[in-house]
Amino acid sequence: MALLHIVNKSPFERNSLSACLRMAKEGSGILLIEDGVIAAADGTRFSAAVKDAMKGIKVSVLGPDLDARGISRDKVIDGISVVDYGGFVDLVAEFDCSQSWV
Repeated sequence: MALLHIVNKSPFERNSLSACLRMAKEGSGILLIEDGVIAAADGTRFSAAVKDAMKGIKVSVLGPDLDARGISRDKVIDGISVVDYGGFVDLVAEFDCSQSWV
């Protein structure tokens, strides 16, 4: 069963991303929203873990939340897809179920 993991907390404030990365299995997806989009920025202490997860997990980030936090699209880790709200809906429909990490 393919699972979409939704992370909405900054990895600098909570361990939601770290817990998610430990539990996510190959073939699943991760969507970074709200303050979770900070994990999509390249050059942070979390970048290596996100890049490693991307070897078997589809990682996406919500573009409007990047914009709201002033994170430029050129700062996003290569390979992370930037989606709009329609893309968010598409991801939810693509996976069998979803898990929100709070």
